[in-house]
Amino acid sequence: MLRAAFRRSAAGVWVVTASAPDGTPVGFTATSLASVAAEPAVVSFNIGSSSSSWPVLESAAQVAVHVVGEHQEELAERFARRGADRFAPPTRWHRGAAGVPVLEEVPAWMLCRIVARVPAADHRVVLAQVLEGDASGPGRPLVHHDQRFAALRD
Repeated sequence: MLRAAFRRSAAGVWVVTASAPDGTPVGFTATSLASVAAEPAVVSFNIGSSSSSWPVLESAAQVAVHVVGEHQEELAERFARRGADRFAPPTRWHRGAAGVPVLEEVPAWMLCRIVARVPAADHRVVLAQVLEGDASGPGRPLVHHDQRFAALRD
């Protein structure tokens, strides 16, 4: 019932990135990102404990969260695919503060400091305080609905 109900709801598409201690970038597509508090600004996202990104996020100090644009459906699919080389071309990115990978050409991104990791069944809820960001990038947001990516309609 839970999955069926959530398929009926649209969600924004985000990519969360971090850097392993050796500098290797990791990232994944998330539709679970939420605003938790405004002052100080805190967001949350969920990650499966079996995710290939979890071993890095389990100890990472910072992450970047990115709004994925309608023009970036391929990017969202790449970061959702197991075994993909997510940071290889055509992915465009650079290292931001503390070496955290920041994706380029996204509508918005935020650099965040992880403040808590809460176990929730086979997932973890990660709480992160927003440190800086940019919401002036190109395009409109991509959405996820009924197991597909879609563009917004007016």
